[in-house]
Amino acid sequence: MTTARYRPTWDLALDPLVSCKLCLGEYPVEQMTTISQCQCIFCTLCLKQYVEILIKEGLETAISCPDAGCPKRGHLQENEIECMVAAEIMQKYKKLQFEREVLLDPCRTWCPSSSCQAVCKLQEKGPQDPQLVQCTSCDTEFCSSCKADWHPGQGCQENMPITFLPGESSSALKIVEDDVPIKRCPKCKVYIERDEGCAQMMCKNCKHAFCWYCLESLDDDFLLIHYDKGPCRNKLGHSRASVIWHRTQVVGIFAGFGLLLLVASPFLLLATPFVLCCKCKCSKGDDDPLPT
Repeated sequence: MTTARYRPTWDLALDPLVSCKLCLGEYPVEQMTTISQCQCIFCTLCLKQYVEILIKEGLETAISCPDAGCPKRGHLQENEIECMVAAEIMQKYKKLQFEREVLLDPCRTWCPSSSCQAVCKLQEKGPQDPQLVQCTSCDTEFCSSCKADWHPGQGCQENMPITFLPGESSSALKIVEDDVPIKRCPKCKVYIERDEGCAQMMCKNCKHAFCWYCLESLDDDFLLIHYDKGPCRNKLGHSRASVIWHRTQVVGIFAGFGLLLLVASPFLLLATPFVLCCKCKCSKGDDDPLPT
């Protein structure tokens, strides 16, 4: 990432302005920042706010170029991020990065003891199978799969909700479907915490929409019919009036598109012969030999 140095104001007036793709404003080069990996350029203020929001919300550990059409799909390097954000935000970024590395590493896991936040290593052979793990810091013995106390000869309970974060006690594991604060996304298996809000969840990692209580997919349920019947009936977390208003808006959008298509279809049918004639004339004109 490159940032130009300060120069006098009268000198800046001679330089052309550069457009920022985020705020669409035009600024001198001195107020712009270039991402070294893809050479995309943005105003320093916009790029700084973009990076800070992603870190504070915990959305990404690999911060990509904010340009959706970036041809190289570049990412900001750690030294580039460190130059833009405050020390406490950078510390949070490194913590998020380390937690994600442990989460994705099949040979490492967190110690579930409430008084210990150590990272434990798993055996290299068969890391997917449940195995005995002993924390080197607090000597806690637990199962690598369900994080409960080691249970030799007994299988782990399938799809048990995870109710602890790194550093919390595994005794907090409770099979109370409606009260658990943390579950896994049914699609990408990333841990998701729900502290408030309705039961319609969307995974920030894979954008999959699902019901918090039964983990059923809601990707195609635009009208939220799922909460009208079954075990999740009336568990959406919104009043009946707000649900009806939401459905009215969705139906209105689809009806508007349908009406627009219905009104425009006669004009499209009338215009089709003229468009075809113009294309035929153009093609005939291209085929005619040049006059000699």
